[in-house]
Amino acid sequence: MSHPGGTREHVVTRTKGTHPLSARGQSGGAPPAAKERAPSGPLSTHELELMNAYWRACNYLSVGMIYLKDNPLLRRPLRAQDVKHRLLGHWGASPALSFVWVHMNRMIVKDDLDVIFVAGPGHGAPGVLGPSYLEGTYSEIYADKSEDEEGMQRFFKQFSFPGHIGSHVTPETPGSIHEGGELGYSLSHAYGMAFDNPDLIVACVVGDGEAETGPLATAWHSNKFVNPIRDGAVLPILNLNGYKIANPTILARISREELEALFVGYGYKPYFVEGSDPAEMHQKMADTLERAIQDIRTAQRTARQSNVASRPRWPMIVLRSPKGWTGPKELDGHKLEGTWRSHQVPFAAVRENPSHLQALETWMRSYKPEELFDAAGRLVPELRALPPKGPRRMSANPHANGGVLRKPLKLPDFRAYGVEVAAHGTRLYENTKPLGEFLRDVMRNNPTIFRVFGPDETASNRLQAIYEVSKKVWMADMLPEDADGGELSRDGRVMEMLSEHTLLGWLEGYLLTGRHGLFHTYEAFAHVVDSMFNQHAKWLDISKNKVDWRAPVASENILLSSTVWRQDHNGFSHQDPGFIDLVSNKGASVTRIYLPPDANTLLTIADRCLRSTDCINVIVADKQKHLQFTSMDEAVVHCEKGLGIWRRASTDDGVEPDVVLACCGDVATQEALAAASILRERVPDLKLRFVNVVDLFKLLPSSIHPAGSAERDIAGLFTTDRPIIFNFHGYPWLVHKLTYRFESHENLHVHGYREKGNINTPLELAILNSTSRFDLVIDVIDRVPKLQSKAAHLKDEMKNAIIDNVRYAHVHGEDRAEITNWTWPD
Repeated sequence: MSHPGGTREHVVTRTKGTHPLSARGQSGGAPPAAKERAPSGPLSTHELELMNAYWRACNYLSVGMIYLKDNPLLRRPLRAQDVKHRLLGHWGASPALSFVWVHMNRMIVKDDLDVIFVAGPGHGAPGVLGPSYLEGTYSEIYADKSEDEEGMQRFFKQFSFPGHIGSHVTPETPGSIHEGGELGYSLSHAYGMAFDNPDLIVACVVGDGEAETGPLATAWHSNKFVNPIRDGAVLPILNLNGYKIANPTILARISREELEALFVGYGYKPYFVEGSDPAEMHQKMADTLERAIQDIRTAQRTARQSNVASRPRWPMIVLRSPKGWTGPKELDGHKLEGTWRSHQVPFAAVRENPSHLQALETWMRSYKPEELFDAAGRLVPELRALPPKGPRRMSANPHANGGVLRKPLKLPDFRAYGVEVAAHGTRLYENTKPLGEFLRDVMRNNPTIFRVFGPDETASNRLQAIYEVSKKVWMADMLPEDADGGELSRDGRVMEMLSEHTLLGWLEGYLLTGRHGLFHTYEAFAHVVDSMFNQHAKWLDISKNKVDWRAPVASENILLSSTVWRQDHNGFSHQDPGFIDLVSNKGASVTRIYLPPDANTLLTIADRCLRSTDCINVIVADKQKHLQFTSMDEAVVHCEKGLGIWRRASTDDGVEPDVVLACCGDVATQEALAAASILRERVPDLKLRFVNVVDLFKLLPSSIHPAGSAERDIAGLFTTDRPIIFNFHGYPWLVHKLTYRFESHENLHVHGYREKGNINTPLELAILNSTSRFDLVIDVIDRVPKLQSKAAHLKDEMKNAIIDNVRYAHVHGEDRAEITNWTWPD
């Protein structure tokens, strides 16, 4: 093993009277003894020694977390039993993360900055956990991880250990606001945190592997949406350590000129900090950070004093440092530092291989822990004095626990925006249009804590009333024709960009720092952010149920519009209602799915969602004109229950029904009502019960989901022995998945989207997927024994109607007038 610190026999021990920071030449990166003065830069020799010593302490803790379960300060020779059986974690990114942290701390103290830290390579959690422990925050929150030898032992053992914390920057980590488990979202999260936070700087470390992802690539364009008058700033720091798990990274293998041109093209002012010698790198980083912070403050001061918002070239830093920096140079003939072998655990056979055990001890002792920690195991006073204090610590910054800053929205009365329903099912109205008017006034009442995010579809989804209060923010170039309906403004708070990843990342960052918002998109393309949804749901689940010190944040509200049943013009590629299937897989305490049948139920649900916390609310509502079925008072009651009988469509009052006709979703409800009207007219003695579901998780047992239903309630509504014909907005098997525990499930027959479609009329699309009124009537006849012969003529008429209406659509390109103009007959 080659190592600058030498072998165990050459370790320098601390003796009484020795300066705790005077030893030089260790792997931890103190200036070499041969150098009589520090490399040129803003740091004095003493400052450099202090900062490097603090970084050595961070690196020592990082290695200890990955490897040790006992003997944390190496007060005795290392033994195999001191080492964990399962070695898990990522060393490679950790030194650069703590290096940036230490230097940001210097700037926070120097300029009294308000800074939070985002670790894009969140798998390098030791590089964040170490500083949070040294700053005292970790021990303040977790008293058993005290600032002494016993606490350090527990701190080491818990890392990536069964029953304790994971190996990423999880919600349990003080100062964490982005886990970084799945790569790609750090930069969009960071910009979301900066919006409407004028004094905040978000230091965002982007890994060079992460930089290869699509979400990260589009997020660089976020600088075109930052208004320096009212927003904070993001300082991206791209760490080029050269490798992913086992492969080089692209950006590390192109020339500096090409890399600089890339970021200049993105609109940034790139600074480069490159090297491996710790002393030189400390000076370079200190100098570069001073200049970058000055750039940020100058841009903000100029804009705020002149009240003219323009887009500056915001600074960013390229930090090129070795992977596994300060670790062993090589082992067993293989290079370690600066290669992919340092990505996770540089060498793992420590318990079995005595030479590897000695290599680990030599590595850890090279950081000279006896100089960094006192006899009790606490960081020495000179180093404890370095970081910021109180809430200025990045590990204790309230923005990183945004729920403590969250203020409830000042919501207008949603009832005031309702659609007048004089007669049920007779008036056509765009369901999302009143929602847009409601959101307009939500934004008016909450101009600095509420934003709407969507990919170029605000007007398309009929939410354009919002523009009456706030336009779309646009900091890039403007053209004269933009004034003619472009709805662009430097001061806008409607966020549009054709990247669902960036938009949802902005929203999540905005929410996690204590604000509110809504994301809307076409239903089929919500799948673009499937994995982002997964990650946020998991973050909320842990935060809500496992981390009691995290205050609740506003819920992530997702509106899915332009839905499957009205994508007859765009065709098959735009027909996919499956996002809600994904949502149904996540934790019950943090997910809700709503399918309001009309405008008034949509308004009721929207108000509920905007008031909620620690949840992801998914609302499915089409933007086209639909029949309105409920008055506002009826909508409020119906949404409160989540599902219920619609008496106006039922004929079983006071008696056992022959069949239950149920529905969920706007178009599904209309077709079910049309089927009910046919049956009421043609089979008047049929006892029909009509049930509508608006809260999808009401179909789950209450023992499984907090929004679920009691078995007796489901049995009462749906019966236990009568056929249930269920017309559903989405894929039919989702309803079966939710309801299989109920006794009535064996009688359940679900109609839904079955991947049949193209360029169709609305009715033809329903016919192709067996969700049309005609298909539902046929299924009722087939399932009710007394109708099988009695209603044979009606069944035959329904089959004829299916054939006739498909032919009509293919000839005329539209549905028959009696279909398009159908209204509820009562």
